[in-house]
Amino acid sequence: MPTPYVSPSPDVINAAAASLARAQLVAMPTETVYGLAADATNDEAVRKIFAVKGRPIDHPLIVHVAKTDDLSRWVRALPPDAKRLIDAFWPGPLTLILKKSAAISDVVTGGQDTVGLRCPAHPVAEALLLAFAKCGSGIVAAPSANKFGHVSPTTAQHVRDEFGDMIDSSITLLDGGACEVGIESTIIDFSRGVPVLLRPGAITAEAIYAVIGAMPLSRKESAPKNTPRVSGDLAAHYAPKTPLKLLPHAEVFTAADALLAAGKRVAVLAFAAKPKVNPSPVGVGVRNARPLLWIQAPKNAADYARDLYANLRTLDAAGTTAILVEAPPADAPWNAVNDRLMRAAVGAAVVAGKNSKVQ
Repeated sequence: MPTPYVSPSPDVINAAAASLARAQLVAMPTETVYGLAADATNDEAVRKIFAVKGRPIDHPLIVHVAKTDDLSRWVRALPPDAKRLIDAFWPGPLTLILKKSAAISDVVTGGQDTVGLRCPAHPVAEALLLAFAKCGSGIVAAPSANKFGHVSPTTAQHVRDEFGDMIDSSITLLDGGACEVGIESTIIDFSRGVPVLLRPGAITAEAIYAVIGAMPLSRKESAPKNTPRVSGDLAAHYAPKTPLKLLPHAEVFTAADALLAAGKRVAVLAFAAKPKVNPSPVGVGVRNARPLLWIQAPKNAADYARDLYANLRTLDAAGTTAILVEAPPADAPWNAVNDRLMRAAVGAAVVAGKNSKVQ
């Protein structure tokens, strides 16, 4: 369960909103992950997000709005099916891609004519947006509050780990406890006449179908060349610094045993409990527990997603040779988790390759 926390006071929320109005950055909790927020109508403020994260300037940002906001200010039109999804899932972990109005800068959208909008379901984020509406635009651009490509943060401490001395000096951090969903929002594109699933999340394609009576198309089923760029659609993303391998159940034990036998330290995320067998000589096999960090993952997809990034950060910080992850089921409820793990594996390989070249 999420760690209890003391909710920021109204004075703290108002001070953070005032910081946004002064073109400063605020790290805010949402139900998905922590976001690094700036006034979405202030290009100077938005550019700070790209600079602090090391994010490519053509990689669009998601804009967060309050439930009471008038969306006609930010988009040219709201398709009926998009409105149905808003009524069903906002506030919540759903981002809609729509044709933007002139009020949304190209700096936010990476030069595209579309914008991603979502309404966060965290009480601290909701309070911040309402307070900001009284002293500014009331909307924020907010990608995840971490360096670009790294594992997303799901606690305030994760944000501190990412940005260090920048917290409290140039970034205001609002502590909202541990995120309940734990992975980024589902993204549905409505900019091309039919709904298209661009990023899986806690709200599944089946849940979308139940509301609008149509299954969203996949990227492959739509016109890929015309697909808008969106957050989290790179092949390498959400990556730890330690090489990460996705393996079937049986291969996790074999791979761990081989690495340990070679005197390597190993970190494992698996559904099975840590092996309980008699100890063997140092460095010989999985039976030697000392160089082995083993986290037993939840067997429920939602619980697994909630803990995923925190678990990856724990495993990454262990200083091991490799992170071995038991591949989750391929069933629909696990689509979002599998998406993040596959991108993490690719991203970790990229990081490892860069490090080997430096050495």
